[in-house]
Amino acid sequence: MTKIADIRALTPDQLAEQLLTLKKEQFNLRFQAATGQVEKTHRFNEVRKDIARIQTVLRSKSAA
Repeated sequence: MTKIADIRALTPDQLAEQLLTLKKEQFNLRFQAATGQVEKTHRFNEVRKDIARIQTVLRSKSAA
């Protein structure tokens, strides 16, 4: 889980890169769930919330 203060300190390019990484992880988790290989089920919620945090900060930075 990433803290919001850490996310706000990143540049928009770094945020976009981290967003891409999290979306890839989310895809891999969904793929593992479909094949029944998920070990850390709590990561689904953590990744989803981290994606939302990054998107929120990106939106606020682009509006400013």
